[in-house]
Amino acid sequence: MTISSAPPLVCFAHRGASGHEPENTLRSFSKALALGAPWIEFDVRAVEDEAIVFHDRTLTRCAKRFGFIDRQSLAAVRSYDVGKGERIPLLSEVLALIRGKAKAQVELKGFGSASAAARVIKEALVQGWQARDFLVSAFDQIELSIFKGEHPEIPIGLLVYGYPINLDEMIRTFEPISLHLHIDAVTTQRIADARAKGLAVYVYTANETHDIETLRDMGVDGLFTNFPDRVLGLTRKDLLHTP
Repeated sequence: MTISSAPPLVCFAHRGASGHEPENTLRSFSKALALGAPWIEFDVRAVEDEAIVFHDRTLTRCAKRFGFIDRQSLAAVRSYDVGKGERIPLLSEVLALIRGKAKAQVELKGFGSASAAARVIKEALVQGWQARDFLVSAFDQIELSIFKGEHPEIPIGLLVYGYPINLDEMIRTFEPISLHLHIDAVTTQRIADARAKGLAVYVYTANETHDIETLRDMGVDGLFTNFPDRVLGLTRKDLLHTP
């Protein structure tokens, strides 16, 4: 029996184990922990200056209600059922759940999310979390800049749709540790380019086994997935194999 020379894929449970349970809920995060996910990914928005965990700008898809989430009261938001009786959690509740069990990949979503998240993470650091236990990303570079100003010690991931032509400038601005690419934007050349710039390459969102295997063979460092069991199962199988 031999050990594979390739490092295992880093597995980010995308909105928790959202292929199994309602996304961005304590139920989904608990499922991801039970499956052994080392990283839990989730989205943070601000409602009444409080950091909540929710992806969409509107309530339609997850809460089956009309309206923008940031125009609701916090009490109303906390009352909505987002699947299987689950409520929209606070960031503080999510961090309490996963503390010591997994690391947190925080995606900032919308105006005010950076400041709201920064306050909660500041308290988490006092309570025993380490800066390396977080990875913060955002499409919104203004929010990402605000967060970096509050917590320069927290690692940053560059979250992009395509492949940025100003990547070098973004690296100078944010001093990131990783580049987060959409699955359709991944090429071996882009992986090599990012690596040459000192960035790990993480890909979102890989759910099908064929895609997971293809991306692994291309040499990416990690995957965001709604099914962490599929990525972890592949990783465990490849760590030990009989030639």
